[in-house]
Amino acid sequence: MKFIRYTVFILLSVFAFTHAYAQTGVGTKAPKGAEQFLDGSRKMLDEKWTYWSGPRLAATLPIKWIVEKDPVDKGMVINSNDPAAVGGLYGAADIVTKKEFRDFRAHVEFLIMKPGGNSGVYLQNRYEIQVLDGDSTSHGLGAVINESKSPYYAYNGLGKWNAYDIVFRAARFKDGKLVEKPMVTVYFNGKKVHTNQVISQVFGGPNSGQDGGNDGGKGITDRPGGLKLQAEGHDVLYRNIWIQELDLKEANTDF
Repeated sequence: MKFIRYTVFILLSVFAFTHAYAQTGVGTKAPKGAEQFLDGSRKMLDEKWTYWSGPRLAATLPIKWIVEKDPVDKGMVINSNDPAAVGGLYGAADIVTKKEFRDFRAHVEFLIMKPGGNSGVYLQNRYEIQVLDGDSTSHGLGAVINESKSPYYAYNGLGKWNAYDIVFRAARFKDGKLVEKPMVTVYFNGKKVHTNQVISQVFGGPNSGQDGGNDGGKGITDRPGGLKLQAEGHDVLYRNIWIQELDLKEANTDF
Protein backbone atom coordinates (compact mmCIF):
# COMPACT_ATOMS: atom_id res chain seq x y z
CA MET A 1 0.00 0.00 0.00
CA LYS A 2 2.82 2.35 0.88
CA PHE A 3 4.49 1.56 -2.44
CA ILE A 4 1.28 2.37 -4.32
CA ARG A 5 0.86 5.69 -2.50
CA TYR A 6 4.49 6.55 -3.16
CA THR A 7 4.14 5.70 -6.87
CA VAL A 8 1.00 7.83 -7.17
CA PHE A 9 2.79 10.70 -5.43
CA ILE A 10 5.71 10.49 -7.88
CA LEU A 11 3.39 10.40 -10.89
CA LEU A 12 1.39 13.37 -9.65
CA SER A 13 4.60 15.30 -8.95
CA VAL A 14 5.88 14.65 -12.46
CA PHE A 15 2.52 15.69 -13.92
CA ALA A 16 2.48 18.87 -11.85
CA PHE A 17 6.02 19.76 -12.90
CA THR A 18 5.30 19.13 -16.58
CA HIS A 19 2.04 21.06 -16.42
CA ALA A 20 3.72 24.02 -14.72
CA TYR A 21 6.57 23.98 -17.22
CA ALA A 22 4.16 24.02 -20.16
CA GLN A 23 1.97 26.89 -18.96
CA THR A 24 1.93 29.53 -21.69
CA GLY A 25 0.07 32.62 -22.86
CA VAL A 26 -0.75 36.11 -21.65
CA GLY A 27 -0.48 36.45 -17.89
CA THR A 28 1.76 33.43 -17.32
CA LYS A 29 3.72 34.00 -14.14
CA ALA A 30 7.37 33.20 -13.67
CA PRO A 31 7.88 29.65 -12.37
CA LYS A 32 10.19 28.80 -9.52
CA GLY A 33 13.77 29.34 -10.60
CA ALA A 34 12.97 32.01 -13.18
CA GLU A 35 14.01 35.65 -12.90
CA GLN A 36 11.71 38.59 -13.65
CA PHE A 37 13.32 41.04 -16.06
CA LEU A 38 10.50 43.45 -16.83
CA ASP A 39 7.62 44.28 -14.49
CA GLY A 40 6.72 47.70 -15.91
CA SER A 41 8.76 49.62 -13.35
CA ARG A 42 11.46 52.17 -14.08
CA LYS A 43 13.59 50.58 -11.36
CA MET A 44 13.74 47.15 -12.99
CA LEU A 45 14.26 48.64 -16.45
CA ASP A 46 17.35 50.51 -15.28
CA GLU A 47 18.66 47.71 -13.08
CA LYS A 48 18.45 44.85 -15.56
CA TRP A 49 18.66 46.40 -19.04
CA THR A 50 20.98 48.64 -21.01
CA TYR A 51 21.29 49.92 -24.56
CA TRP A 52 22.91 47.50 -26.97
CA SER A 53 26.10 49.13 -28.18
CA GLY A 54 25.91 48.00 -31.80
CA PRO A 55 27.31 49.97 -34.75
CA ARG A 56 24.14 52.09 -35.12
CA LEU A 57 23.76 53.06 -31.46
CA ALA A 58 22.48 56.63 -31.25
CA ALA A 59 20.96 56.65 -27.75
CA THR A 60 22.59 57.43 -24.42
CA LEU A 61 21.79 56.19 -20.92
CA PRO A 62 19.56 56.35 -19.00
CA ILE A 63 17.20 54.33 -21.21
CA LYS A 64 14.65 56.58 -22.90
CA TRP A 65 11.97 53.90 -23.37
CA ILE A 66 8.82 55.31 -21.75
CA VAL A 67 7.19 53.93 -18.62
CA GLU A 68 3.43 54.41 -18.99
CA LYS A 69 0.08 53.07 -17.80
CA ASP A 70 -1.13 49.80 -19.24
CA PRO A 71 -3.83 50.76 -21.81
CA VAL A 72 -5.71 47.50 -21.20
CA ASP A 73 -5.07 46.29 -17.65
CA LYS A 74 -3.85 47.72 -14.37
CA GLY A 75 -0.18 48.43 -13.84
CA MET A 76 2.66 49.96 -15.82
CA VAL A 77 4.33 48.95 -19.08
CA ILE A 78 7.35 49.94 -21.16
CA ASN A 79 6.96 51.64 -24.55
CA SER A 80 9.74 50.87 -27.05
CA ASN A 81 9.25 54.15 -28.96
CA ASP A 82 12.66 55.62 -28.16
CA PRO A 83 13.29 59.04 -29.81
CA ALA A 84 16.64 57.83 -31.15
CA ALA A 85 14.92 55.14 -33.26
CA VAL A 86 12.46 57.45 -35.05
CA GLY A 87 12.23 56.49 -38.70
CA GLY A 88 12.75 52.80 -38.02
CA LEU A 89 16.51 52.94 -37.52
CA TYR A 90 16.94 49.51 -35.93
CA GLY A 91 19.98 49.19 -33.73
CA ALA A 92 19.84 52.86 -32.70
CA ALA A 93 18.11 52.33 -29.34
CA ASP A 94 17.61 48.60 -28.80
CA ILE A 95 17.79 47.43 -25.20
CA VAL A 96 19.32 44.18 -23.97
CA THR A 97 19.46 42.40 -20.62
CA LYS A 98 22.70 42.94 -18.75
CA LYS A 99 22.66 39.23 -17.93
CA GLU A 100 23.66 36.88 -20.75
CA PHE A 101 22.38 33.37 -21.47
CA ARG A 102 23.01 30.11 -23.26
CA ASP A 103 19.98 27.80 -23.01
CA PHE A 104 16.83 29.30 -21.51
CA ARG A 105 13.08 29.59 -21.39
CA ALA A 106 11.67 33.10 -21.86
CA HIS A 107 8.23 34.66 -21.56
CA VAL A 108 7.59 38.00 -23.30
CA GLU A 109 4.32 39.94 -23.47
CA PHE A 110 3.83 42.69 -26.06
CA LEU A 111 1.09 44.97 -27.36
CA ILE A 112 1.16 46.77 -30.72
CA MET A 113 -0.74 50.05 -30.61
CA LYS A 114 -0.96 51.07 -34.28
CA PRO A 115 -1.04 49.38 -37.72
CA GLY A 116 2.44 48.44 -38.92
CA GLY A 117 3.90 48.60 -35.40
CA ASN A 118 7.37 47.08 -35.48
CA SER A 119 9.80 45.73 -32.89
CA GLY A 120 11.46 42.37 -32.26
CA VAL A 121 12.59 39.91 -29.59
CA TYR A 122 16.17 38.70 -30.02
CA LEU A 123 17.42 35.48 -28.46
CA GLN A 124 21.04 35.68 -27.33
CA ASN A 125 21.06 39.11 -29.00
CA ARG A 126 21.24 37.25 -32.33
CA TYR A 127 18.10 35.48 -33.50
CA GLU A 128 14.92 37.48 -33.95
CA ILE A 129 11.36 36.43 -33.19
CA GLN A 130 9.58 39.10 -35.20
CA VAL A 131 7.07 41.59 -33.74
CA LEU A 132 5.44 43.28 -36.74
CA ASP A 133 1.76 44.02 -37.29
CA GLY A 134 0.40 43.35 -40.78
CA ASP A 135 3.16 41.05 -42.05
CA SER A 136 2.45 37.34 -42.40
CA THR A 137 5.52 36.43 -44.48
CA SER A 138 8.63 34.64 -43.25
CA HIS A 139 9.79 38.11 -42.18
CA GLY A 140 6.52 38.73 -40.35
CA LEU A 141 4.87 38.48 -36.96
CA GLY A 142 5.90 35.50 -34.87
CA ALA A 143 8.36 34.19 -37.46
CA VAL A 144 11.83 33.06 -36.51
CA ILE A 145 12.91 35.69 -38.96
CA ASN A 146 13.56 34.35 -42.47
CA GLU A 147 13.69 30.81 -41.04
CA SER A 148 9.99 29.96 -40.66
CA LYS A 149 6.53 31.02 -41.74
CA SER A 150 4.67 33.63 -39.72
CA PRO A 151 2.02 32.10 -37.43
CA TYR A 152 -0.14 35.18 -37.95
CA TYR A 153 -3.30 33.21 -37.12
CA ALA A 154 -2.28 33.20 -33.44
CA TYR A 155 -2.13 37.02 -33.18
CA ASN A 156 -4.65 38.64 -30.82
CA GLY A 157 -4.59 41.85 -32.86
CA LEU A 158 -3.89 45.55 -32.35
CA GLY A 159 -4.42 46.99 -28.90
CA LYS A 160 -4.39 43.57 -27.25
CA TRP A 161 -1.72 41.79 -25.26
CA ASN A 162 0.15 38.93 -26.88
CA ALA A 163 2.67 36.48 -25.46
CA TYR A 164 5.66 34.54 -26.73
CA ASP A 165 6.77 31.55 -24.68
CA ILE A 166 10.13 30.36 -25.89
CA VAL A 167 12.57 27.56 -25.14
CA PHE A 168 15.92 28.15 -26.79
CA ARG A 169 18.99 25.95 -27.07
CA ALA A 170 22.24 27.66 -27.99
CA ALA A 171 24.57 26.51 -30.75
CA ARG A 172 27.12 23.88 -29.78
CA PHE A 173 30.78 24.07 -30.75
CA LYS A 174 33.61 21.56 -30.61
CA ASP A 175 37.22 22.58 -31.06
CA GLY A 176 36.01 25.98 -32.21
CA LYS A 177 33.73 24.57 -34.92
CA LEU A 178 29.93 24.67 -35.07
CA VAL A 179 28.60 21.13 -34.58
CA GLU A 180 24.94 21.80 -33.64
CA LYS A 181 22.93 24.80 -34.78
CA PRO A 182 20.74 26.79 -32.38
CA MET A 183 17.16 25.58 -31.97
CA VAL A 184 13.92 27.04 -30.64
CA THR A 185 10.34 26.07 -29.78
CA VAL A 186 7.80 28.90 -29.57
CA TYR A 187 4.24 29.23 -28.28
CA PHE A 188 2.31 32.28 -29.49
CA ASN A 189 -0.65 33.12 -27.26
CA GLY A 190 -0.71 29.57 -25.97
CA LYS A 191 -0.54 27.94 -29.41
CA LYS A 192 2.57 25.99 -30.32
CA VAL A 193 3.73 27.59 -33.57
CA HIS A 194 7.35 26.44 -33.95
CA THR A 195 8.77 23.11 -32.77
CA ASN A 196 12.51 22.49 -32.72
CA GLN A 197 13.02 25.15 -35.38
CA VAL A 198 16.69 25.12 -36.37
CA ILE A 199 18.27 28.55 -36.87
CA SER A 200 20.90 28.79 -39.58
CA GLN A 201 22.31 32.29 -39.16
CA VAL A 202 21.97 35.82 -37.82
CA PHE A 203 20.05 37.96 -40.31
CA GLY A 204 20.77 41.69 -40.58
CA GLY A 205 24.49 41.43 -40.01
CA PRO A 206 26.25 43.45 -37.31
CA ASN A 207 23.32 45.88 -37.05
CA SER A 208 21.13 43.08 -35.68
CA GLY A 209 23.31 40.58 -33.83
CA GLN A 210 26.04 40.99 -31.27
CA ASP A 211 28.49 39.24 -33.59
CA GLY A 212 26.49 39.39 -36.80
CA GLY A 213 29.50 40.38 -38.86
CA ASN A 214 31.19 37.08 -38.10
CA ASP A 215 31.49 34.41 -40.83
CA GLY A 216 30.17 36.53 -43.65
CA GLY A 217 27.26 37.86 -41.61
CA LYS A 218 25.98 34.53 -40.29
CA GLY A 219 27.24 35.46 -36.88
CA ILE A 220 26.98 32.24 -34.87
CA THR A 221 29.64 31.93 -32.19
CA ASP A 222 29.92 30.24 -28.80
CA ARG A 223 29.49 33.50 -26.94
CA PRO A 224 26.42 33.86 -24.67
CA GLY A 225 24.08 36.81 -25.15
CA GLY A 226 21.24 38.73 -23.57
CA LEU A 227 17.57 38.97 -24.50
CA LYS A 228 17.22 42.04 -26.71
CA LEU A 229 14.13 44.12 -27.53
CA GLN A 230 14.20 46.20 -30.68
CA ALA A 231 13.31 49.89 -30.93
CA GLU A 232 11.90 50.81 -34.35
CA GLY A 233 10.26 54.16 -33.55
CA HIS A 234 6.83 52.57 -33.02
CA ASP A 235 4.45 52.31 -30.08
CA VAL A 236 5.06 48.68 -29.15
CA LEU A 237 4.60 48.01 -25.44
CA TYR A 238 6.21 45.33 -23.27
CA ARG A 239 5.47 43.84 -19.87
CA ASN A 240 5.92 40.64 -17.85
CA ILE A 241 9.24 39.39 -19.20
CA TRP A 242 10.93 36.59 -17.32
CA ILE A 243 13.73 34.15 -18.11
CA GLN A 244 14.63 30.76 -16.69
CA GLU A 245 18.13 29.43 -17.38
CA LEU A 246 18.28 25.85 -18.67
CA ASP A 247 20.93 23.29 -19.55
CA LEU A 248 19.61 21.30 -22.49
CA LYS A 249 21.94 18.36 -23.07
CA GLU A 250 19.94 17.01 -26.00
CA ALA A 251 19.05 18.90 -29.17
CA ASN A 252 15.39 19.20 -28.18
CA THR A 253 13.52 22.34 -27.14
CA ASP A 254 9.98 20.94 -27.32
CA PHE A 255 7.79 21.57 -24.25
